[in-house]
Amino acid sequence: MNPFTEKSPRQKLHLHYLDGLRGIAALYVVAVHIEPSLGEKLPTFWLLFKNTLRYGAFSVVIFIVLSGYVLMLPVTRSQSGFVSGGLLEYFKRRSRRILPPYYATLLGCLLLAFAIFLLEKFTNFQWDEVAGKGPFFPYFSLIDVLSHLFIVHNFTGSTYMTINPPMWSVATEWQLYFLFPLLLLPIWRRFGLLAVIMTGFGLGILPFYILNDFSMATSSWFIGLFTLGMAAAEIGFSQEPKLIAFRKSLPWSMMAIIFAIVAFITEWKRLGLPIWIGQSFFGSSAACLFIYCTQFVISGKKLPHVLGVVEHPWVITLGAFSYSLYLTHGPVITMLRYFLYTLNMTPFMFATTSYLMGVVLSLLIAYWFYLIFERPFMSNFNRCK
Repeated sequence: MNPFTEKSPRQKLHLHYLDGLRGIAALYVVAVHIEPSLGEKLPTFWLLFKNTLRYGAFSVVIFIVLSGYVLMLPVTRSQSGFVSGGLLEYFKRRSRRILPPYYATLLGCLLLAFAIFLLEKFTNFQWDEVAGKGPFFPYFSLIDVLSHLFIVHNFTGSTYMTINPPMWSVATEWQLYFLFPLLLLPIWRRFGLLAVIMTGFGLGILPFYILNDFSMATSSWFIGLFTLGMAAAEIGFSQEPKLIAFRKSLPWSMMAIIFAIVAFITEWKRLGLPIWIGQSFFGSSAACLFIYCTQFVISGKKLPHVLGVVEHPWVITLGAFSYSLYLTHGPVITMLRYFLYTLNMTPFMFATTSYLMGVVLSLLIAYWFYLIFERPFMSNFNRCK
């Protein structure tokens, strides 16, 4: 989920729109996870606003497709078909990028839970589940801790939503990092782009119907979404005549809009469709959007005004620490809610304060966390030292 900058003999490529999309998606996840209700019916305005926050999973879809795109991009541009520096160097880079902030967050959550345990043990304090309703849980088992330590907590439904629930997708993405060079790239090199997409969706969707609990916990269909990101990078930068013609002939912006509309329709719960269908359509929309935007970057043009927000400096900065924001917002907004709950506010004031303070506090703490636990481990930062 890191910003991407690549240097080649021909040009230095800055795909700032990727950072902007990542930042907006992470901020949307924060808003989705804020619980504004006191158990009473919210005012109409807040009910309408809350209805717009039903698609947090689509933000994770963007992260996964974007991950496939970013990892495939240097492979495509190098024309070697292999990850740069070899497998060992690849795993070192991914580990440095993902693991330090992840383990720092996990340790912080465990210390917070231990502090709550001590308060309950030695004072009259008792954790109120209504006040503490949110994406952080102070009660968990040793198995929960061990599964998080080994980043396999997404393997079962009993562990992936414990401690800090948003961290489940980090485990899924971490596992995709291994599939990329060990399985997906070899298939792509041997059989081509269509074969790797079919393999990704086959491996991802089959468990949904055979091992449903495992598939739902891991979101196994994300393998297919990851390959859509790989395809977007290959289509956007390939020098093969067939893919060049393919890139130039299709209306990528219109396809992105159509796929997005279909995604929202198929996500509608009353239709009763499997969850992977709507998310696959949204992943296809994201892949088309990446191809469309990259064409502007390569030609040295600015994005259309309607997309200009993703290249605004503030939004790009947000994208720079979006991983930290994603990791840390759960305990932040949960503890804020617990504090606000004790102030006996009206439902309207509680909802308003929850969103305003929740977003601001999450951003401030995430940026501080980024400076200490994320930026020092980024390769671009280290090269500048």
